[in-house]
Amino acid sequence: MFRRAIFLCAVLAVLCVGKASAQAVEEEKERAVVEVGAAAFRSITDSANSFGPDLAVEITPIKNWLELEFGTTALFRRHSTEWGTDLLFKKPWDISPKVEFMFGVGPEWDHTNQFGMKSNSVSAEAVGDFMFWPSRKHRFGWYLEPTYEYNFAHGHEQSIGITGGLLISIP
Repeated sequence: MFRRAIFLCAVLAVLCVGKASAQAVEEEKERAVVEVGAAAFRSITDSANSFGPDLAVEITPIKNWLELEFGTTALFRRHSTEWGTDLLFKKPWDISPKVEFMFGVGPEWDHTNQFGMKSNSVSAEAVGDFMFWPSRKHRFGWYLEPTYEYNFAHGHEQSIGITGGLLISIP
């Protein structure tokens, strides 16, 4: 419950920052982009697979230079549940008016419940984010995000994954 409250407060803060940055730059078309999708990860360390939902909010504080993404992913596998909450700092590039690519890095906080034992840890994450917009207005689209994670906890788990889903622009 505490974790959900922190997540909701962070989303509201991100949306408020997005509103301020959109007012400062009148040419900005969107305040935030919401990503709703699914994730699939594979541990390089122990070859375990995990799957689950993904939700993120992305804002642009510095146009064409910096995007901030705050998101959470719930990953499920046999006898294990992992909640990962991350803050990514991304550099955007426009490939065409309908296709964007971003490279990002950032920290992730992981809460794991494995065989009834709960633990918390910190990871580093690197992502490549491909965004596809069917129209030039960038209202709805879809994304594909390959990911690499390195966990700093005991065992130093490394994993690769892919996340994909729907993009919804909040004007």
